[in-house]
Amino acid sequence: MRAYIVADLGFGDGGKGLLTDYLARESGAGVVVRYNGGAQAGHNVVTPDGRHHTFTQFGSGSFIPGIRTYLSRFVTFHPAALLTEGYILQQKGIKDIFTRFHVSDQAIVITPFHQAANRIREIIRGSTRHGSCGVGVGETVEDARLHPGDCILAGDLNNPSLLQKKLQHIREWKRDQMISLHELHPPDPRFMSEFNIFDREGVIDEWIDSITPIGEFGLVVSDSILEKWLHETKTVIFEGAQGVLLDADIGFHPFTTWSRCTMENAFDLISEFAPNSSVHKIGVARCYAVRHGPGPLPTETDTFEQVVRDHNKFNEWQGVIRYGWFDSVLLNYALKVIGGVDAIMLTHVDILPRLEEWKYCSEYKDDCKDNRNTYLSLERLQNASFLLQEQREKLTQALFRVTPILENCGNEEKVVIKKMEFLLGRSIEMVSRGPSANTVQIRNPVPS
Repeated sequence: MRAYIVADLGFGDGGKGLLTDYLARESGAGVVVRYNGGAQAGHNVVTPDGRHHTFTQFGSGSFIPGIRTYLSRFVTFHPAALLTEGYILQQKGIKDIFTRFHVSDQAIVITPFHQAANRIREIIRGSTRHGSCGVGVGETVEDARLHPGDCILAGDLNNPSLLQKKLQHIREWKRDQMISLHELHPPDPRFMSEFNIFDREGVIDEWIDSITPIGEFGLVVSDSILEKWLHETKTVIFEGAQGVLLDADIGFHPFTTWSRCTMENAFDLISEFAPNSSVHKIGVARCYAVRHGPGPLPTETDTFEQVVRDHNKFNEWQGVIRYGWFDSVLLNYALKVIGGVDAIMLTHVDILPRLEEWKYCSEYKDDCKDNRNTYLSLERLQNASFLLQEQREKLTQALFRVTPILENCGNEEKVVIKKMEFLLGRSIEMVSRGPSANTVQIRNPVPS
């Protein structure tokens, strides 16, 4: 089997949906495996005939007839959101979408109580929000780690009595947590709008009834199905979520996600179910920096606000999408911590003609008077892969303080890409000049 592993080399929004759709079309892939994240993902695909969808739990190759999606055990499953997305895709012409989908019975499940608790925490944080998407992924993952016996697994959805018992328990302990949390902070009128779900009569039965089709469609399966699918196809795409710079362990705490955003989960699945596969690692990044929500973005600028045409816009929980000049410091860091890639796809190259000039950053100026504990040099940043949480928080604060040293490079595509390759010390194999697969160009041979 040939396996392509797709990962975002930034803070997300780099173009994973486009790359997955392109690879699926060109490689004859039979399966897309989601190997991390959850329903907070937003992977945009625009087909050559103009259909658009933001994929959250279905694989981004789903517009292509016959391609199947498998949500691995490393994905945090949101059953209600999956059904909603499936019905929307049916309206967009994919009538058999549910027959081409399965989720591992070991995937942990987001409940309405986790989602409400997640939002309450962000409301209470106020101006110090972490940038949660408000879906409940982090709350669910943290609870599963602290109380593994009480978390709901996808397989539990087929056991009504056990599901009822676990939901009751989750509601009680999350309700107590939120009350205690609220007592320590000033009152906020938005608190009650989310907290009401803990006291509403019948909410558990309503939720169970709403996700009944999950069982009726037979969507939850054991991982033996993944093994079977992998052996039935010659090419599989492992579609990552979020971005390497948001990784729970190597990202910039606390503005991270509760997920491994490197390629490790994909390698774990391949090692377990298809160990003799040929693996090709492909990283994706825009030709400028992008970040949705709060957190450090050293090269941030408002230059792109009038020229970028994004599907992902403002939302209540993440806030605005932010842009910056090309940051080779952070991109080199991402490449180093994942052990490099076999190919890079550079997206949004079509923006260059709309810019008067393209700028890049190859180093930072340290604005902190005392450098000794800031981890700011490029060498120290690249060797900061496994810092303790306290050290990683210092690194995050240091990134807030730095001033990027910016240089100009005109806006001619060939010149810009040549400069990027120099800054990264490697070639860029693919570029896209638009949102759909037919705008992708191969510049250098991609592993086949």
